[in-house]
Amino acid sequence: MPKRKKLTTAQQDYANTAKALEPKRPVVKNVLMAFVVGGLICTLGQILQFIFINYFGFEESQAGNPTAAVLIIISALLTGLGIYDHIAQRAGAGTAVPITGFANSIASAAIEHRSEGYVLGVGANMFKVAGSVIVFGVFSAFVVAIIKILINGVGGL
Repeated sequence: MPKRKKLTTAQQDYANTAKALEPKRPVVKNVLMAFVVGGLICTLGQILQFIFINYFGFEESQAGNPTAAVLIIISALLTGLGIYDHIAQRAGAGTAVPITGFANSIASAAIEHRSEGYVLGVGANMFKVAGSVIVFGVFSAFVVAIIKILINGVGGL
């Protein structure tokens, strides 16, 4: 662990003043908002899945992919219109955890770098934030699969 630089008296006074003036975060309210909004997003996903099964003839095992695609499209559209950011400011992790948060991170980066061109701007920068999620998601899936193979054996896949 690196050593922390000792603060001067003026720096310590500033840190104490800043900490005293920092507004208290409404943790319970934030957790409840994240839970409610995340739950509403997941409920929308269930409604979409129900529609794909009952009105478009999808099997239950097949309805997940178009449901995820529609949620991604809705999230990207709301990001492009500037609505998703307003929702995310109030809901916090409730919008970041579902697949809509992943779509928002990609769309936001693409919008931010569009002035640099499609290839070097949008294409090169759109996965900067989401890239780490993809890498760690794939790695985590690999580790879980290895653990499952070790527990169940190769024949138990």
